[in-house]
Amino acid sequence: MTDFFWLIPLLPGASALLLVIFGRWLPKKAVSWLACLSVLASFLISLVSFFGLTRIAPENLPLVKFFFRWIEAGVFRADFSFQFDPLSSIMTLVVTGVGFLIHLYSVGYMGQDRSYTRYFAYLNLFTFAMLILVMSSNIVLLFVGWEGVGLCSYLLIGFWFERPRAASAGKKAFLVNRIGDAAFLLGIFFIVSNIGSGEFREINEAVKAGGVSPALATLVGLLLFAGATGKSAQIPLYVWLPDAMEGPTPVSALIHAATMVTAGVYMVSRMSYVFSLSGAALEIVGIIGGLTAVFAGTIAIAQNDIKRILAYSTISQIGYMFIGCGVGAYAAGMFHLYTHAFFKSLLFLAAGSVMHALSGELDIRRMGGLRRHLPLTYPTFLVGAVAIAGVPFLSGFFSKDAILTRAFASGHYLVWGLGIVGAVLTAFYMFRLVFLTFFGEERLDHEAGAHLHESPPVMTVPLVVLAFFSIVAGYVGLPVVFGEKADLFSRFLEPALRSLPGGHLGIGTEWLLILVAAALALAGIYWAYFFYLKSPQTPHLFVARFPRMYRLLYNKYYVDEAYEKLFVRPVVRGSEFVYDGFDLRVIDGTVNGAASAAGFSGRILSLFQSGLIKDYALIFLLGVVLFVGWLLM
Repeated sequence: MTDFFWLIPLLPGASALLLVIFGRWLPKKAVSWLACLSVLASFLISLVSFFGLTRIAPENLPLVKFFFRWIEAGVFRADFSFQFDPLSSIMTLVVTGVGFLIHLYSVGYMGQDRSYTRYFAYLNLFTFAMLILVMSSNIVLLFVGWEGVGLCSYLLIGFWFERPRAASAGKKAFLVNRIGDAAFLLGIFFIVSNIGSGEFREINEAVKAGGVSPALATLVGLLLFAGATGKSAQIPLYVWLPDAMEGPTPVSALIHAATMVTAGVYMVSRMSYVFSLSGAALEIVGIIGGLTAVFAGTIAIAQNDIKRILAYSTISQIGYMFIGCGVGAYAAGMFHLYTHAFFKSLLFLAAGSVMHALSGELDIRRMGGLRRHLPLTYPTFLVGAVAIAGVPFLSGFFSKDAILTRAFASGHYLVWGLGIVGAVLTAFYMFRLVFLTFFGEERLDHEAGAHLHESPPVMTVPLVVLAFFSIVAGYVGLPVVFGEKADLFSRFLEPALRSLPGGHLGIGTEWLLILVAAALALAGIYWAYFFYLKSPQTPHLFVARFPRMYRLLYNKYYVDEAYEKLFVRPVVRGSEFVYDGFDLRVIDGTVNGAASAAGFSGRILSLFQSGLIKDYALIFLLGVVLFVGWLLM
């Protein structure tokens, strides 16, 4: 059942290649079938391989498919090979399963776009790159997939490149990620130079054998995590993700839910043997995750763009995943990655359905009362909001509870406190979004109201499927209060991770933590209800009472402006100075001067090379006269 796992990344890659080469001659229907079926086929192979994996003893894992020796330099080698184990199987199911639904949704959403074929070629390429990342057997090939999703994010965020904001957003995403990737590359150099291999199996064996010191683990862990803060949009390299909303909405769903931003969490989990050796690196991972969860949540409560609210929500939720990794509960972090893929892709696609109904409207202040007009979009969006808020018995509740309980049990009380605050903020800003969009009086302009309609089935069917999994996906990881063997997710991932012991809590304490988290989530929902439905004048009074705080949150703490002043402008001014003072005067001056000297010499010599025999005879005669005169003297 696992013999063909190596086809999982190759099918979307082949589809992307075919679309690039032959796409201009294919009709839209053929493009749709090729792009969607390639990802669906990958999902089916992932599903069959996943069930096959459950029948294999842990000591026989991972499965490895070797293709060829890719790099060989001295004692170092890197193979082009894929591996399949519990961790990569979860990721392939998420990437291909959610990715297929996003491809299907895109058929309707992008149906009228003039660059339809190019869009699906990029989407398939994005899926291929992410699958290379999660299935590579060594960290060098992982870096190829890592850079591949970075390239595809640039292409898809700036897909409508004729729009200046979209083009700028694509460049911003690309450049900010290069900062983190430089540190990531240094981390790879250190691990390879000290171990002599980039294969994950050999890295883990070196850690087990004591071949990696805690100091080296700290250095490598911090460098790799710096790369993760860029790819997974954490403090301080999160600034590209809100601007990524300039791309098509299905792209936002793919980036935020199934692919790019989850790459950092996957990488930390894949390198869990190295990270677990360094308490300092894990502490920083957890604290950065907690701070990001709260920081992004506070920004989200003051935004009015429906997609940007969801973007800051993603930044916050990725922070929870890093909290799980930072306290040594990698399985809990991966569990939240898994559930988040369903409800966050659902929220983005439902937001796209709202925009489709309102002819592209993004401002929630110009919506209201839409639940009566969108009978499928509204309940599915509500399911996603309830799930991400951490309401009991939906998927987000189980995964978020697993992280917070483990943080408390391991003594990371600061991180646990940050997670609790983030949970309240999440419930508040998500239901602020729900109430302003779907409840209250209609605030639509005439043009949007005239074209108000539900989306076609090709867009709403994926919403229903994702809503179903947003409800049930969490039941594979029930809390320990339901029994020692209730957490099937963690038990399945155990052979691929090196989790740290988390301490023991009594059943009463476990229940208390669960009830506290649930109560705070419900409190956040109630506060949103009070602010935006029961007493809608309260937000205006609050803004009038605290205008500076509101401006601070609305303007996202002025971080982009600070980066512009501290980094971008000095770099631009320095580049202009170098260009004017060195490039133009020295480099161009030298090149142009050499050219001028050669031209002047040529003009002088051309006087003696006219091509006319009479000129040559005259010169010859003058030479003879001069020579005879010299002899006579």
